[in-house]
Amino acid sequence: MITQLSGRLIEVYPTHAVIDCNGVGYWVYISINTFSNLVLDEAITLYTQLIVREDAHLLYGFGTKNEREIFLKLISVNGIGPASAIVMLSTLSPTEIARAIQTEDAALLQSVKGIGAKTAQRIIIDLRDKLTDFTVEDVNSLTVKNKSRIEALSALEVLGIPRKTAEKVMDKLLLNNPDADVETLVKETLKNI
Repeated sequence: MITQLSGRLIEVYPTHAVIDCNGVGYWVYISINTFSNLVLDEAITLYTQLIVREDAHLLYGFGTKNEREIFLKLISVNGIGPASAIVMLSTLSPTEIARAIQTEDAALLQSVKGIGAKTAQRIIIDLRDKLTDFTVEDVNSLTVKNKSRIEALSALEVLGIPRKTAEKVMDKLLLNNPDADVETLVKETLKNI
């Protein structure tokens, strides 16, 4: 079982990344949440889960252990496969998913593409007792901040600003103004670069 990969990120796309580990390149499927925190040509560590199917061996990578834990819980639900779990983790953060399950918020789970009312209820019923040990910190504003941050970083990249440079400036801005919207983040980051 491959449980962790540490190496240099040589390719990164919204759906997958390639990590060079001592000359061996590993193709790893990732969520948008993980993608937003990766920087090309840097040393990274991803927590992984190997899924063995009859026709393929698929490696899924996660930026945090909590994200991997939620992934494993989701795929244990009948009708939720790895692809659906990755879509959920790309749409909602691990904390949002855990909170939705613990508070029985089926509407939030249904906001994910491909998750209907019956599937959302099945997820809640199957997992509400299994997430008691999962720590859910109160990060409502952090989630909004992360979405605004991701969109603002994408906009700055389109404008030709290196991602690393933009991230450093933007993270300082978000410390002082955690509820900043995308437009404010872009303008203020451009002023401070």
